Amino acid sequence: MKKYIGVKSFYLLLVFIILICNFNSVFAASKTELNNEQKDIDAKINEAKEDLKHVEKDKSAALNAISKLTDQISGYENEIDDLNGDITDLDKAISGSQTKLNEAQNEYVKQEELLNQRLIAIYEAGDISYLDVLLSSSSITDFISNYYLVSELASYDTELLEKIDSKRREIEKAKKDLEDSKSKIEIAKKNKQTKSNELKAAKTDKDGQVAKLNAEEKQIQSDLDEFAADKRAIQKELARLAAIEKQQNSNSGNNTSNVTNNPSSSGFIKPVVGYSITTGFYGYSGHTGVDYSGSGISGKPILAVKSGTVVTSTALKNASGAYKSYGEYIVINHHDGTMTLYAHGAPGSRKVSEGQKVTQGQTIMNVGTTGNSTGYHLHFEVLINGKPVNPVPYLPK
Repeated sequence: MKKYIGVKSFYLLLVFIILICNFNSVFAASKTELNNEQKDIDAKINEAKEDLKHVEKDKSAALNAISKLTDQISGYENEIDDLNGDITDLDKAISGSQTKLNEAQNEYVKQEELLNQRLIAIYEAGDISYLDVLLSSSSITDFISNYYLVSELASYDTELLEKIDSKRREIEKAKKDLEDSKSKIEIAKKNKQTKSNELKAAKTDKDGQVAKLNAEEKQIQSDLDEFAADKRAIQKELARLAAIEKQQNSNSGNNTSNVTNNPSSSGFIKPVVGYSITTGFYGYSGHTGVDYSGSGISGKPILAVKSGTVVTSTALKNASGAYKSYGEYIVINHHDGTMTLYAHGAPGSRKVSEGQKVTQGQTIMNVGTTGNSTGYHLHFEVLINGKPVNPVPYLPK
């Protein structure tokens, strides 16, 4: 990060002016006067240093407060996204339950009408029983025919009653599911409103803290905010792709192994050979992965930790063409519930493109320092449903 030199420069300039103003008098003064003036100057310098410490402390406090508020805002936004997803799913559940309920009720009405017709037919036949029908047969052939007819009618009546009872239970379940979904959606909407209010308050608080920053700090904070927005957009897109794949697997009956609950089964290798993690997951505010760095890492090959399909291979740049955020970065879908992200690669070093199949250990890029980076390193993330999780459990020791 850049040094906050604006305030320091101001106080150094103040001290310099004080020294210049006293320059002539120092040479004309006596030893005692010189000592006294020196004491005054020292006192002013010390006073300036103390003031500077207070200013730096205030600025640090403001930046720390903004950092915490940024994390809170990100958390609220993620929670609201989750609640929106819940509301969408519940809307679909309500629609499905209502459709099932309508179908069951229509079928119930039809079957009830058939039963009523059977009862009317039996009533109109008077006291004639199934036995009467059989005994009135004129021949053995007629007897067999009548026996078959009676059996079919008895079977039909029993089946009809069972269908009616089954539809009645189906209607009751559909009604219960519908009411449960409606209750849940009301809770989700209330929670969303609460989180939206908390998000609004956090953003207002953050705006107030940002106003306390100097111009240089505001620019740094603006860059960090842009980075956070870029990351959020990337995570939403990856979550969308993960949801599509999950639905496709569900429709095809494909059951992929769920490594989200068993990271050790992921089978990942290290993304950079010979280097270790130097900054961990959330090692600082907003850090959603781990960093690999060390002497001589610049230009080293970045490896795919596992086979998969490249879903993103691009460079993030601002309007002026300068790198921002992740800089040169790649995302690989491993089709097992995980995706991995590799960021800050060397300019133009990406060796794979979107849609390409890659194998474990294949070189996909070289280590660089593009984007929001202060030195040569690889930023590595593991994502589940588009959300970053701690990569350490997935990586070899």
